[in-house]
Amino acid sequence: MKIHSFLLATLVLVSCQNKDSRQDHVKLIDKTQFETTIDNKPVDLYTLSNKSGMTMQVTNFGARVVNLWVADRNGNFSDVVLGYDSISKYIDNKGERFLGATIGRYGNRIANGRFVLDSKEYNLPINNNGQSLHGGDKGFDMVVWNVDSVTNNKLYFSYLSKDGEQGYPGNLNVHMNYELTDSNEFIITYSAKTDAATPINLTHHSFFNLRGEGNGTVNDHILTINADLFTPIDSVLIPLGDNISVESSPFDFRTPHTIGDRVNSESQQLTYGGGYDHNFVLNRNSESDIEFAASILEPESGRYMEVWTTEPGLQFYGGNFFDGKTKAKASGSYDYRGSFALETQHFPDSPNNSKFPSTILTPNETYTHTCIYKFSTK
Repeated sequence: MKIHSFLLATLVLVSCQNKDSRQDHVKLIDKTQFETTIDNKPVDLYTLSNKSGMTMQVTNFGARVVNLWVADRNGNFSDVVLGYDSISKYIDNKGERFLGATIGRYGNRIANGRFVLDSKEYNLPINNNGQSLHGGDKGFDMVVWNVDSVTNNKLYFSYLSKDGEQGYPGNLNVHMNYELTDSNEFIITYSAKTDAATPINLTHHSFFNLRGEGNGTVNDHILTINADLFTPIDSVLIPLGDNISVESSPFDFRTPHTIGDRVNSESQQLTYGGGYDHNFVLNRNSESDIEFAASILEPESGRYMEVWTTEPGLQFYGGNFFDGKTKAKASGSYDYRGSFALETQHFPDSPNNSKFPSTILTPNETYTHTCIYKFSTK
């Protein structure tokens, strides 16, 4: 009996130690900082993790990734996405609006906030230099998503965007899942149905720094993008109309380059974007398979992220509009070129460009999209 009691006590102690160790590798945000009601819908903070300790916290306000803890080559964890530590900072934010958010109905820009569909002109909110950006004034990043179910490593969301919301036609019913796999993948899957033809271009807008959020520039991150072409833009970041070769330009990431290597090159395109803020036309073998899009390495920590997708495009943004005025969650600030985004998507302003792959969803179709951010070390 004494031996049995001793073994039981030892097992309880080891279990507690393992639990404490598991908790110590990340700094979770207090969920009470996110428990509120917006538009008469409950808002909360959810925690997902996998067997290797990769951990993510998500709020259903905008289906935003608030933090994402990933190990380096020595097994030390850091939070690699930018975000805020309370819901109030997302609601009343005075810095970057789209941190970690789901973007829709239309990610990226629509020129002059107008498009014509079935001979009818639609007008959208103008919220960025005379253009409509990321779905308008109250896009999918500023609404409360339904949480249909949650497990230890998966969140199931849904949202009904009603006919006329932000000027878009049709009732659009969206389902989206976030999953952390034991292979250290963050998988995002989307599906949507509509009762009237409408443009749709959903994407995810986490800003990453693989050294850790608020921890210096990303200019030394080594980037590869699987694209022979990119989409040149005008001074308000609207596509000029044709995709052009990356050959012999600062946009050629077919072989690895640091982000900062050519970002200050003499280039009208880099001037217009304030650096990199462009759509890359991915080299694809199929229309719908999950294929490799990009990879990025932070050499100091060894953190390595791959991007895989079903989408034809990838928007690469190099953090050009951050100015250091926004404080990071832990310490430091969100500085100029202190983060990057790799957004899988269709092309900007596609409803106004017949040369681009169509973004029009009709009632007899189902929109689907998969994006995978896969983490490892080198």
